Amino acid sequence: MEPLTGLEITGRIFWQLMPVWVALVLLFAVSIAFKRRLGLYGKLFDSLIGMIGFALVMFWVFAGIFGAMDLIATHDPLSQVSGMKNKVPGTPLGNPDEGEYAWYLLGGDNLARDVFSRVIKGAWIVVQIAPLATLFAFMVGVTLGLPAGYYGGRLDTFLSFLANLILAFPVILLFYLLVTPEIVATGVPNYMAAVLFVFPIIFLGVLLNSRYYTQPSFRTPLLIGVLGIMIWLYLAVISTEGYVVNNGNVAIPGLPGILDPFDIPGGILVVFVSVVFVNSPTVFRIVRGLALDIKTRDYVAAAQTRGEGPWYIMLWEILPNARGPLIVDFCLRIGYTTILLGTLGFFGLGLPPESPDWGSTINEGRKLLSIYLHPALPPALALLSLVLGLNLLADGLREESLKD
Repeated sequence: MEPLTGLEITGRIFWQLMPVWVALVLLFAVSIAFKRRLGLYGKLFDSLIGMIGFALVMFWVFAGIFGAMDLIATHDPLSQVSGMKNKVPGTPLGNPDEGEYAWYLLGGDNLARDVFSRVIKGAWIVVQIAPLATLFAFMVGVTLGLPAGYYGGRLDTFLSFLANLILAFPVILLFYLLVTPEIVATGVPNYMAAVLFVFPIIFLGVLLNSRYYTQPSFRTPLLIGVLGIMIWLYLAVISTEGYVVNNGNVAIPGLPGILDPFDIPGGILVVFVSVVFVNSPTVFRIVRGLALDIKTRDYVAAAQTRGEGPWYIMLWEILPNARGPLIVDFCLRIGYTTILLGTLGFFGLGLPPESPDWGSTINEGRKLLSIYLHPALPPALALLSLVLGLNLLADGLREESLKD
């Protein structure tokens, strides 16, 4: 079997990514058709920069989703094929099994694994961790930043001191400390998860209670149902094999295995918690600053005159009017988180060594960079394009939000 030419490699990669192209075309067609009804998201399609950024981001989102469904990757990202070590792109397999893809489209790495499949599977890791961890960080920052800015006084001083204390550490050093095996063994990340993951429950509970406070017959069953599900999900996320913490010295029971639908690997949970912890203080300071500014507006004074409660004013008057800067920062922060994940993987921290995340793949490929470019270049370009897309998306959203 002959090696593939550059044009053949490009054509086969394009074909393997066909589910992504179809999903992108459908998404853009529907979004453009109904953009006048979609608020700020619809206005994004009036910005060329925003559309390019959105396309890059959604390309990797769809690549991660379809890759997790095994619709794109050509091989198992962890399987090793004899004779394919450091082979150049387009190299055919020596004796492929029946039904096995016959080529390594982007070549093999130093352990004879398919680079193309590892890049696609690595996208799913980024798609899972970066947006969700950033969302959790925003829930922590919003839940603490709104009352700090609205009430001020000692509460503001105390919360600002805690945020500044965390921000005083260099981010990479703090990240490095949180994911080291010695710290993980003490159970500190598990304790942090138990505290930080409470904030989405608090945020949602206060949000619904403040909105439907005058409708107790509807509010009470709604809160019982929603918070019941949230508490179950909370226990499922922080529990591992029936324990919240189990380090040999301390054993704190969690959700029994039969009620735990999630099996989150320890490394991913540690990285997730670290991202939330590192990003939350910055989000807190942004939200606090916005609350300090917006609480002086006339519509806030009008809500106070109507007799609305503090949390109603914070969540339904101040927060909606701060959405523009927060949405832009959310997109940028996902990009920062993606870079942090790549940095951790590059240094072999947090995620398992065999993980196909882009940072680990770049680290393995850079060892032979002077001889072989193909193992390190694709994941590096993937990381670059996703972060570029998020930055362009943030610029587009900022541009459109300023027109409101």
